[in-house]
Amino acid sequence: MSDNTGSRATPDHADLPLPDYDHLPLGSLQHRVRTLAQEDLAQLLSYEEAHGQRLPVIEMMRARLRELENGAEPSGGSPLAPAPEHAPPPTGGSPVSPETTGPPMNPPSHGAPENPAQPRPTG
Repeated sequence: MSDNTGSRATPDHADLPLPDYDHLPLGSLQHRVRTLAQEDLAQLLSYEEAHGQRLPVIEMMRARLRELENGAEPSGGSPLAPAPEHAPPPTGGSPVSPETTGPPMNPPSHGAPENPAQPRPTG
């Protein structure tokens, strides 16, 4: 079985076609590589073989390369689309301000780490 990467030099991480490639779980990676052209996928495979060597990832990429070689087309979508495994960035600042904060709270009767419990008076 050929490795489909030819004699390419190992690409730098910054040159990979998928952002945060090293942090994508296998499920997300399977969907994202379907958007890539053969050349981009070969680049990822070369990088994976040189750095991660994760067998399920390598097998999945080789299978997809075979599909592309046999006439499959990259799927629609963007490999740069937001990833569900990453929370979206906040949309704005915090709505909390001194005017909207609640009243100050006293520590509970059993104390707080910076104010250990005091014996209660018996009455």
